[in-house]
Amino acid sequence: MTSTLAHLFHNRIKWLVILVTLAATIAIPFYLQKVSPYWLHVLIVAYFYALLASSWSLLAGIAGQFSFGHMAFMAIGGYTSGLLGKYLDFPPLLGIPLGTLAAGLAGLAIGALCLRFKASYLALFTIAFSEIMRILIRGEYDITRGDQGLHLEPLFGETISKLPYYFTMLAVLVLGLLFMYWLSNSRIGLFLRALREDEEAAAARGVDVVRYKTMAFVITSLLAGLAGGFFAHYIGIITPNIFVLPQMGLVIAMAIIGGVESLIAAAIGGIIIQVSLEALRDFGAWRMVIFGALLIITLRFTRNGLIAPIFQRILGQGPRAERRKEGTTDGV
Repeated sequence: MTSTLAHLFHNRIKWLVILVTLAATIAIPFYLQKVSPYWLHVLIVAYFYALLASSWSLLAGIAGQFSFGHMAFMAIGGYTSGLLGKYLDFPPLLGIPLGTLAAGLAGLAIGALCLRFKASYLALFTIAFSEIMRILIRGEYDITRGDQGLHLEPLFGETISKLPYYFTMLAVLVLGLLFMYWLSNSRIGLFLRALREDEEAAAARGVDVVRYKTMAFVITSLLAGLAGGFFAHYIGIITPNIFVLPQMGLVIAMAIIGGVESLIAAAIGGIIIQVSLEALRDFGAWRMVIFGALLIITLRFTRNGLIAPIFQRILGQGPRAERRKEGTTDGV
């Protein structure tokens, strides 16, 4: 009886959190559009980083693959759409899907090359790949405009309102999270978790290691390319500086602080950190010191980020709840 009441209570809390969040995400942009369009812009950028952080969480936290190439795939999506628009007059609604496909094909090529080896090879290979991409884009000035940046056609024409971009980026984030949630809870997600825990044991049970590792890498590359396409057409310009290694480190830190094994926690971590960095801009370089200290604390004291344990405690889900049922209290 007690467990049934607790289950009903947690269900009500869960739906209350969902409804409040939904109402806030719909109401806030209309208020900010009138009061402070700049902070509306910050939220749009935060949703972009949330999709990158959550898709990297799918790759690293669920599939167990550590990559530094996420921002490069994002850039492939943005540059492909921009170049198709500039030289072939492709509209954004056609360029963005083609850019997403190009990012997925690049992920497939990298996966075919190095996912047969140990995880460290993927990390090193993606660092090299990102730097090669950045150098090529900077060097081919006549095509990509180099450091001056490639200008892209706005997604919604000449409108000055940021509301269409806000709801578009929000929709892309929500649909991406729903897809990743479905994937992580499907048979494929079960195989990916098995590979994360022990590749040799998974292979012994019949899991095609290379196939599923490549599948996860391609899917997350597609999501990064999709985010890059929408973001580039929102900003209106894309430069090589957007995928330097510190930017990739920022995405990884967002996922880790949120909770690398939780898609929604990683996304919220991305939103909170991006908004916080803008709010602390007056502190100058000290804001990065604060951010670094928070990352160190997270890595030292919380195994699965700062956001994920909060969800587990409020909703009664996750390892903490399972251990409580078994009569133990260790871990999160």
